[in-house]
Amino acid sequence: MDRVRLDKWLWAARFFKTRSLAATACDLGRIESNGVTAKPARDVRVGDLLRVKTEGGEFLVEVLVLSEMRGPAAQAQTLFRETEASRELRLRLAEERKAMLQAEGLPDGRPSKRNRREMERFRGRVHSF
Repeated sequence: MDRVRLDKWLWAARFFKTRSLAATACDLGRIESNGVTAKPARDVRVGDLLRVKTEGGEFLVEVLVLSEMRGPAAQAQTLFRETEASRELRLRLAEERKAMLQAEGLPDGRPSKRNRREMERFRGRVHSF
């Protein structure tokens, strides 16, 4: 096996829970292969450089091993190598998010009925009571 579909590889490497989510990410332009926006059917080869944007952050990875089958997480981590710059950037952004959350503070308990209505009004879901 010298090439695999991009959506299959992303699913096997556990960047996405399902193959259809991987294909959707490709269609939305969140996946780049060697600097080019990639479609789901694009072939991935060993040595390709992929930029993957997920909810967990943005990953810049080099493909080390090809696989069409999804295995355990430990095996999935052997399929790619994340660049040092990508890892540092992701960790720094995570620390910034955590610091923002601590600075902002969490609300005490659940919102009241009045607060919930204000939030819905703010989001554009106006109810007529």
